[in-house]
Amino acid sequence: MIALAGLGRRYGAVDAVTNASLCVDRGEVVALLGPSGCGKTTLLRLIAGFETPDSGVVSVAGEQVAGSGVWVPPERRRVGMVFQDYALFPHLTVADNIAFGVPRKERSARVPMLLALVDLCGLGDRYPHELSGGQQQRVALARALAPSPELILLDEPWSNVDPHLRGALREEVAAILRPLGVTVVLVTHDREEAFSLADRIALMRGGTIVQEGTPEELYQAPASRWAAAFVGTANFVAGTVANGIVRTPIGTFPANGASSASAVDVLIRPELLELAPDPAGAAEVVSREFRGHDVFYRVRLDGVELVSQRPSNEVVPLGCRVSIRVHEGRVPIFH
Repeated sequence: MIALAGLGRRYGAVDAVTNASLCVDRGEVVALLGPSGCGKTTLLRLIAGFETPDSGVVSVAGEQVAGSGVWVPPERRRVGMVFQDYALFPHLTVADNIAFGVPRKERSARVPMLLALVDLCGLGDRYPHELSGGQQQRVALARALAPSPELILLDEPWSNVDPHLRGALREEVAAILRPLGVTVVLVTHDREEAFSLADRIALMRGGTIVQEGTPEELYQAPASRWAAAFVGTANFVAGTVANGIVRTPIGTFPANGASSASAVDVLIRPELLELAPDPAGAAEVVSREFRGHDVFYRVRLDGVELVSQRPSNEVVPLGCRVSIRVHEGRVPIFH
């Protein structure tokens, strides 16, 4: 559905996007994930046609729409976009906002259908300021879907929503979009949003895509130390390799091809570290952060602090000596 090849966009001396390449299949939900200023929104705007690439090619639905002397304006790309601030027309009713991009002869049938789709029946005569943030978001989504686009672009759609409501709104949007089979590209800096919604994630840093894959692949097999730390809390434990085994202060692991006699760091996620109170244990609990469903413990072992994530019904007192057990399995290794 989308093919980006060697895409670049520069603003003066700043490279906002550099040599970005990505393919998105029809019906797929892909998240552009990365820190603020990494080029996510610029890449989305290049797909939509609100920005012109300085290099590279953009193709949508098998048709080249930008690059190499080709330019197709946004309104002819069959792309719907939901902006960060929703960008609703304040002087138009909900129904008129949704109808804005629909041919006049189709509005009487299309608008009520879309109001029902986003669960806003009976609210068509209201104005945007009379709606909650979640309702405004659904209006923006209905307006984006109104022209029957093949592709929907979401630019940080939950950034202005109360954090306590974001989970429910994500579920609502997914429930609306998934059955339609439209292709979705979502921009977010929130890994939880990306993990919960996306089939695949394109991780961005410094204007380029540094890794792409399923949420599980990015979490369990990050391509770099930076990627490992960005997508989740990471413990890096020093070790040495000999005879295909990495030896560390908390256990041994398969070397996964690392050469012998080399010094490496092993990535161990917090949920893989089990703690057992033990007066003779080599580690000590130095902090404890209760989060309701689980608890984050910081333990000090040989001068190094590690994070362990345990269920909240496993209580380990602050200052307690503990022994550490690591769940078995492959772990990423970084030189």
